[in-house]
Amino acid sequence: MRRSSLFAAAVAAVMGLSGNAQAETTEITFWHAMGGRLGEVVDQITAEFNASQSDVKLTSIYKGGYEDTMTAGIAAFRAGQQPDIIQVFDAGAATIINAPGAVYPVADLLKEHGVGFDVNKYISGVRYFYADSDGKMIGMPFNSSTPLLYANKEALAKAGVSAPTTWEEFEAIAPKLVEAGYVPMAQSHSPWIFAENFHSRHNIQMATANNGFDSTDVKILYNNKDLKMHWAKMKEWLDKGWYGYYGRGWGENQDAFVQGKVAMWLGSSGSFGGLRKSATFDFSTNYLPYWKGLIEEPKSTFIGGAALFVMSGHSDKEYEATAKFFEYLTKPETQFFWHKETGYVPITNDAYELAKTSGYYKEAPDAEIGILQLSQPGGEWTKGYRLGYYVQIREVMYKNFEQILNGQETVDQGFDAIEKDSNELLVRFKDTYN
Repeated sequence: MRRSSLFAAAVAAVMGLSGNAQAETTEITFWHAMGGRLGEVVDQITAEFNASQSDVKLTSIYKGGYEDTMTAGIAAFRAGQQPDIIQVFDAGAATIINAPGAVYPVADLLKEHGVGFDVNKYISGVRYFYADSDGKMIGMPFNSSTPLLYANKEALAKAGVSAPTTWEEFEAIAPKLVEAGYVPMAQSHSPWIFAENFHSRHNIQMATANNGFDSTDVKILYNNKDLKMHWAKMKEWLDKGWYGYYGRGWGENQDAFVQGKVAMWLGSSGSFGGLRKSATFDFSTNYLPYWKGLIEEPKSTFIGGAALFVMSGHSDKEYEATAKFFEYLTKPETQFFWHKETGYVPITNDAYELAKTSGYYKEAPDAEIGILQLSQPGGEWTKGYRLGYYVQIREVMYKNFEQILNGQETVDQGFDAIEKDSNELLVRFKDTYN
């Protein structure tokens, strides 16, 4: 009986310890906008993080697209039911950063919870896009991408041309691609590629107040001669059959490339992984072209995609748990896995070095182009922008770009409208968040 009692006591002690360990596990939630294959990769990272330790249980929840996820997060914050972590896309960053008391800056989170933080560990192209005007990182860059030119090697060989590095070169090769039976170029997301990154590539200011980083009292500067020149060229290229516009949807323009109708497509570096599986032809990735007549040596581009923001109103235990997840997420091995599986760039220098030393870029050299472009020399106007109601401003741009292309507006009329409507939105944002 004594031995049975001792055994029972031992079992009880073990169960008690197990129960205490379970009780000490901190649960945190992560709302994201990654559907399809990207969502599967997020789920895998979540599962591997949970398996790697017993202190934290992370639950990742898909909340729909970027705008749906941000809308759900705002509603949850107002109701006091916000997640610990939320993914917010580039155009929505100003909204969450300027909302009083909404977020816990990631630089502070990591420093204050034993992880440490050094901005110089992040690749140059992602360091400051989600930072404040002093350079302090507010959101953790996550699915970071940059616009690239994808080229159908078979189409270019048939026309006897090479992928262009400048728009002047594009104009020289476009007639040959038409003669070979192809629409020379299409692109997805014109505001991102042919407005925001046009300014970064050519080191042109796109808004007052330090591109919006210094104040919400800001005006858009898109109504400038250089961007208008480019869009006059876009209209000219469309009329000549050098450019195909398949609507504002991302997929329609990408599909025209995948189907072999279009020789070159401007899209995201984050599309690389998907294109490797969907395209039936060999393709190359290339830097975003620039106008030699505007800048002798191009500058780096803005990142696109989204960042992870830590929402306020949680316990120290939850913040400590979130810091542990971010530490895991930024490990070189985790970032390398994310990079290989999705095509998004690794956000740290150590992860980039791991990708190089592993031989990945010998196997897939085109996977490195996005990182190389983001690592090109920067300029005064290449770190990004911070503009309120920018989701709506992008809609203003889409509307007027389409009207320029279909001949309903002249370039001057279109950009006058973009300036007027965008600045009205910026005033509304300032009045709302001040």
